[in-house]
Amino acid sequence: MSSAATIPQARGPDHTAAFLCEGYHYAPRRFEQMNTDAFTTRIMLRPVTCVRGPEAVEMFYEAGRMTRRGAMPSTVVALLQDKGSVQTLDGHAHRVRKEMFLDMMDAMRLDEARRLFREEWRAAVSGWQGREIVLDEELDVMMTRLAMRWCGIDPATQDVERRATELATMYRAAGKLGPAYLRARALRRRSERWARHLVRDARAQAKASGVLGTLAGHRDADGALMSEEVAAVELLNVLRPIVAVGRYVLFAAHAMHLHGAGDAGEEADRAFAEEVRRLYPFFPMIGGRVLEPFDWHGARFDRGDWLLLDLHGTNHDPSAWSKPEAFRPERHLGFVSQPEAMVPQGGGSYLQNHRCPGEWLSVAILTEAVSQLRLSDRSVPEQDLSLPASEFPPVPREGLRMSVAPPAPSGPA
Repeated sequence: MSSAATIPQARGPDHTAAFLCEGYHYAPRRFEQMNTDAFTTRIMLRPVTCVRGPEAVEMFYEAGRMTRRGAMPSTVVALLQDKGSVQTLDGHAHRVRKEMFLDMMDAMRLDEARRLFREEWRAAVSGWQGREIVLDEELDVMMTRLAMRWCGIDPATQDVERRATELATMYRAAGKLGPAYLRARALRRRSERWARHLVRDARAQAKASGVLGTLAGHRDADGALMSEEVAAVELLNVLRPIVAVGRYVLFAAHAMHLHGAGDAGEEADRAFAEEVRRLYPFFPMIGGRVLEPFDWHGARFDRGDWLLLDLHGTNHDPSAWSKPEAFRPERHLGFVSQPEAMVPQGGGSYLQNHRCPGEWLSVAILTEAVSQLRLSDRSVPEQDLSLPASEFPPVPREGLRMSVAPPAPSGPA
């Protein structure tokens, strides 16, 4: 970035340790301390500009301006995307691959995801009745079954618990280092071998349906089938995020316990789900490397410069949200015209930018989860419900223990 920049610089030679320690609070604290929506610092000894807010989102997602390549630590990319995924592509190659994912998100497929969640949730609740469960521990298997079914994979033919461990560990360990990260990489490699086997069988039999069939038969911008390895990576990049939506389901249960269920109904359920996505911490930041030089806030950004957009900070930006720390689902009722302020899974155009194509799926599943949570007869015993800011994404320290009431006794014959 040009030395003539007017963007303030945070004190200290390097802020890697501060970011890991403070987590989601790291950037917002410095925005407030310096009374700014942008500051420069060093993370991993590399110069970076941290930004937040609707104006920064608009700048960051200008078409053709940024690339994801080299913008996030390789340890994170290896667990959450890996080589050859849609998030590593740019230009025409990215658009062709992204169109494939967006085609999966039509209304019928979203409705199917809601139906599958409803079936899996009710089956799980029937097994929880009359005992105390740790919701965080129960959701991974349930969401893995949902993900498999939505992708055209029969859970009855799979080792669901093994796959649940692999898929959940990928997103749970993305912000970790040391033995936890190494274990997650080993589990990811095991999961990729399984996914390659599924793709290979789908191509050999030429009869796979759903997401698996789409990935097996997709042709990229060059007209060639994706390699078996890349198709497997993309299959995991559908399965894993669906399992990760389980963390939003846990957050919805957390919010309903703390703030009450509020009004019922489809629109109210959707608004509750959206406020969970806005308020609760999930993705802390998203990185970008400049492709085309530009000027912003009096600074010149050159090719290769590194920026971090604070997604969680933008969702809590006091200039965009009234009382941003309050849980208010009514914010999302009716027409809401502030897409650059609501970026829990990134911003920009779904086709032109790297915005998560599964965002609609996340909202659909979470809306159904809110509806089902309202119907569940449960209680939450006294426990530590705090969310550690340095975990990405966090979970209540006790995993959210809850007791599910036993079925009501049947009447006299």
